[in-house]
Amino acid sequence: MTHAIRPQPGIDEIVRYKGGASRLVGRDNVLKLSSNENPIGAPDAAKAALREVATNLHRYPSRDHADLRAAIADVHGLVADQIICGAGSDEIITFLCQAYAGPGTQVIYTEHGFSMYRISALAASAQPVEVAKRKRVVDVDAILRAVTPATRVVFVTNPGNPTGTVITEAEIARLAGALPDCVLLVLDGAYAEFADGYDGGAALIDARENVVMTRTFSKIYGLAGLRVGWGYGPAHVIDTLNNVRGPFNLGAAQLAGAEAAMRDREFVERCRSGNARMCAWLAAALAELGVPSDPSFANFILARFFDQAEAEACEASLREDGILVRKVAGYKLPSCLRITVGTESDCRRVVASIQGFKEGSL
Repeated sequence: MTHAIRPQPGIDEIVRYKGGASRLVGRDNVLKLSSNENPIGAPDAAKAALREVATNLHRYPSRDHADLRAAIADVHGLVADQIICGAGSDEIITFLCQAYAGPGTQVIYTEHGFSMYRISALAASAQPVEVAKRKRVVDVDAILRAVTPATRVVFVTNPGNPTGTVITEAEIARLAGALPDCVLLVLDGAYAEFADGYDGGAALIDARENVVMTRTFSKIYGLAGLRVGWGYGPAHVIDTLNNVRGPFNLGAAQLAGAEAAMRDREFVERCRSGNARMCAWLAAALAELGVPSDPSFANFILARFFDQAEAEACEASLREDGILVRKVAGYKLPSCLRITVGTESDCRRVVASIQGFKEGSL
């Protein structure tokens, strides 16, 4: 049926985001390794903050997020006035497309990239442009070749998802320097905390006017259920984003939990070191079974199988064993499975299951 009321151009082209599976009907003891969640859970400090804020739920939350922005600035050595907070980094991505893209413009993102880049571009009536990677790694020259006079935003995920790969800070700086002055480079650092020594692009932002980074509390901080993210960029960009941000886009519980988690550095370091150890172990154990992966700088590995049929058969076998991982055919990686790095017992359970699958398929 044709309706007289029509949405803006591009919105009808959106394919809705689909998250990782979380349930297996009729199964107990399900191991969910499909959404890159922190296997340790949330820090105790954040849980305590939520209990405390529960007595004031009848009050409106802070409109300017000053306390959370101050905590982020203190921990990362940033300027608080150049930080914006949102309902997950997804909302910051939406703000960026809303503010800087639009009809007649283009938004570039890389192959295998986060589907919200395309969705947010289309929601702003901009044209999404996908650029190929080179062996699952961002190709700066390919991005630069794709830039046209209509380009306004370029999204780069570093470390990448679902690949786990990184590009060097020198390559990021080369990209930023080669882009036209009217193009904003957005560095999505949802997994930046797992890449030892990587600042997510903060130093580059301080030196340039065309770079923004986004971060999240959903991964290493274990607060996926609260939906809190943040962005850092030049003052003029953050001012613009605040013009489109709703006054109460984060609730009191989100703000309190995120601030407590940000200041709990011991928790973050424990999660980082534990993830690094088990990520290396999981990758090596699967490689011995004939399932290789690229070096991962995130909290997951991208396991590569012989072909799509083997990947799908292995995923089905894992389900039979009560283990959920992420199929990534929708990200143009049909012969791969993304596996979240869990606890040591989680990882051993995964390896045992895949070993059983491999032996059963001989």
